Amino acid sequence: MGTDKLAAAVVQLGNTEITAAGLMAGALIVAAFWVASYIAGKLLRRMRTRAVRSARALYVLEKVVGYGLIVVGVFVGLSATGLNLSSLALFAGALGVGLGLGLQGVVKEFFSGLFLIFDRMLAIGDYIELENGVRGMVQEIGPRATRIRTNDNVNILIPNSHLIERRVTNWTLKGDTRRIHIPFSVASGADNNKMRDAVLACARASPFTLPDTDARKAQVWLVGFGEHGLNFELLVWPTPEAVKRPAAMHAAYTWAIADALDGAGIEVPFPQTDLRIRSFFGREGDAALKALGLHEGAARTDAIPATAPPAQSANDAEQDLLAHPESAAEAEEPPDEAEPGRTPLERDAEAGTRH
Repeated sequence: MGTDKLAAAVVQLGNTEITAAGLMAGALIVAAFWVASYIAGKLLRRMRTRAVRSARALYVLEKVVGYGLIVVGVFVGLSATGLNLSSLALFAGALGVGLGLGLQGVVKEFFSGLFLIFDRMLAIGDYIELENGVRGMVQEIGPRATRIRTNDNVNILIPNSHLIERRVTNWTLKGDTRRIHIPFSVASGADNNKMRDAVLACARASPFTLPDTDARKAQVWLVGFGEHGLNFELLVWPTPEAVKRPAAMHAAYTWAIADALDGAGIEVPFPQTDLRIRSFFGREGDAALKALGLHEGAARTDAIPATAPPAQSANDAEQDLLAHPESAAEAEEPPDEAEPGRTPLERDAEAGTRH
C-alpha cells in the first residue's frame, strides 16, 4: 500500500503526472545540492581568509560555485520529479516575464552583484568611501547588497546597484597608499625652520609613516594666513593598513604634532584682544600714562621691540613644484633679439617696405 501511494499521481500537468515519490526525490536532490553549495562555500571562505594574494580569485570562485550548485540542483530536482523541462519552455518564458516585472529590483541587484564580483575596481578588503561620507571595509558582496563594516564595527548594507551607478572612492585600490593632509596652526612670529624640522621629525618617527623616497616624502606646506597665526599642513604617506583607519591616523598625527611643537617651544595660536584705554578715570594721554606709572616714550619703546629681518625658511611646496617640471606649462618661444638702436616701429616699417 505504501508503494502504491508513492506511485500515485499527486499533480497532473498536461500529459505529465507528478508522483509523491518524484516530489520527494526532487526535494532531496535540491537539498543535497544546497548542502553541497554551503559546504563548498564554507571551505573556500576558510581558504580565502588564510590566503593573501589569491583572496580575490577565491571569492569569485566561492560565489560562482555556490550559485552554480544551487541552479544545477534546481534543474536536476525538477527533472527528478518527472517534469519535461523542454515542454515547459513556453510556461517558463511567461513565468520569467512575470517574475521580471515583479522582481525587477531584485534581478537588478543580483546582476549588479555579479558585475561587482568579476570587476576589479572593488574587492573584499578594500576600504571605500561613499558620497554621503560613510567609510568602511568591504566584507561581503551578496546577491542583493554589499556589506561594509566601519571602524566602529557598524555593518552597513548598500544595494549593489548603488556601487555601480554612484561615485565610490576606493582608498586602497590595488593595495597602494595615499597621501594625507594633516592641518595645524602656529602662532605668528614663530621660527618656521625650527617648526618644520620638529614636525617632520615627529612624522618620520611615526610607526605608520612610509620611508621618504624621491617621489613620496613628508612635507610641510604653508596653506594660509589665519586670524591669529599661520595655517600649515603636514603631508605624509602612511602605510596601506593605516589608510584604512583615517580617523585614528589623523588623531595620532595631530597628537604627535602637538607634542613636537610643545617640545620645540613653538606656540599654538589662540584668540587675542588688543585693549586700548583712551580714558583712565577722566585722564587721557600723558596724564593717563603717568597715573598708570608709565611714561609715553618707554611705553612705545616696549610696545614695538626691534626685530631682526626673518631668515629664509625652507618651502616644501615650492620644491615639490620644481621637482615635477612635466606639470609646468610649455615654455613660450623666445622673442626675436632686438637690434641695438632700433625701435619696434622702425623694424615693422622696414619689414613692410621689404614686402
